[in-house]
Amino acid sequence: MKNALLLVDIQNDFCPGGALPVPEGDRIVPAINRLMHTQLFQKVAATKDWHPPGHISFASRYGKEVYTTTDTPYGPQILWPDHCIQGTWGAEFHPALESGLIRQVVYKGIDPEIDSYSTFFDNARLQQTGLHAYLQDAGVTELYLAGLATDYCVLFSSLDALELGYRVTVIEDCCRGVDVRPGDCQMALAKIVAAGGRVTSSQEFFNSRKEERQ
Repeated sequence: MKNALLLVDIQNDFCPGGALPVPEGDRIVPAINRLMHTQLFQKVAATKDWHPPGHISFASRYGKEVYTTTDTPYGPQILWPDHCIQGTWGAEFHPALESGLIRQVVYKGIDPEIDSYSTFFDNARLQQTGLHAYLQDAGVTELYLAGLATDYCVLFSSLDALELGYRVTVIEDCCRGVDVRPGDCQMALAKIVAAGGRVTSSQEFFNSRKEERQ
């Protein structure tokens, strides 16, 4: 059984100083670097939001306030500040992330008319990102997720991964959430567990692997 560490959207725009900062989004990077250095994962993959200008999720497209919603063909869409625009500083990995240890980068949210919270599918579930095919080709059956944000991209990625048949563990201290509504992050983790996933901490992960080697 092969496993993979999946790093979700650890990009400048989602960290302090970015266009859509997740509180303490940068605080997860040291623990994630430590995870990558353990060599306990057969694969390390990462995703990037990679939006074109004028993306359907941008409040500026409609002249509306951020965090309001608009109707789309695939349902209500939360409107965000312009973020992770292709080729910009905000779309790059956080500079402290040791991105040279990442073996596969998957881009999502590329279609200007469909958002993509999940690292596997767009929100309309019309297109795949290519991540599932990559993991299948590599023989991966177990995923450990870390990144941004707990209550959006980590949540939807975890639920899709479970539906696709992966064993899923979210490393809670290696994630941070937006919490647009207080409690969203804890609700997201509860949804993942209810769907069959696990939630752990990086320290618990290291302890479990140490016990396995003894």
